[in-house]
Amino acid sequence: METAGASIAERIGERIGSMPAGERRAAQVLIANYPLIGLKTVAEFAQAAGVSSPTILRFVSRLGFQNYHQFQAGLQDELAAQLQSPASRTHRLPAGEAGAAPALLEATLDNLRETFRHVPRQQVSAIVERMADRRGQLYLIGGRFTDPIARYMAAHLAIVRPDVWHLSGQESLWRDRLIDMGKRDTLIVFDIRRYQEGLVQFAEKAHQRGVEIVLLTDQWLSPIARLARHVVACRTSVPSAWDSSTSLFAMAEALIAELTVRLEGAADRIREIEKLR
Repeated sequence: METAGASIAERIGERIGSMPAGERRAAQVLIANYPLIGLKTVAEFAQAAGVSSPTILRFVSRLGFQNYHQFQAGLQDELAAQLQSPASRTHRLPAGEAGAAPALLEATLDNLRETFRHVPRQQVSAIVERMADRRGQLYLIGGRFTDPIARYMAAHLAIVRPDVWHLSGQESLWRDRLIDMGKRDTLIVFDIRRYQEGLVQFAEKAHQRGVEIVLLTDQWLSPIARLARHVVACRTSVPSAWDSSTSLFAMAEALIAELTVRLEGAADRIREIEKLR
């Protein structure tokens, strides 16, 4: 089962706080060019990160790999997983097996535990701090299956703070909103495999305008990771033809709860809204 081991992105998230500056730079370059930069030679990876080859090898060792070859094999496995479609996963499922539902439940619970275990507390705090900055606007968007989570999160955030927008409808409508987006604004994106090209293009244009991007993605990382200030890797793989969005939904709810507690005036705003109903 794919949920068994931590992905390389999860390992980085778990360890980056204790990395020396050079290894942290290697980690940032890998996340920004995931996973392809890690499939190059040690020397090429080192050059791209602006560090020495021994630093790359120490970075790989810190992630739990015995050598660079083992690290690259792990990346290749993850790249193959990235490219899987529901059709390609169907043939591996037990047909009509009575234990399918319990297996799905166990995998989902494991996804939740592992997602929250690998997301650093300081990262959650930094995201919430950004969301609490009322000088900028919050925009939320998702893909074919994840946009309902973006809509759900936006509905809650709009109650505790102003200037929250869910970007829905046709892609041309998303692009029209770019004219109002700038450096103080934040774009929260939900994107899991198979990653949606329209979302990537929109995130690129928002990034060019200085918008800070928060990405909630799967353990294999959407291409939007290279544009994001914060990348939250959530476990999505279950014994099904379909990926599970449960961990993304739970992470969205955790951010909503944290912001509600931290945001000054949120309780007063909620009470005022209730009076208006």
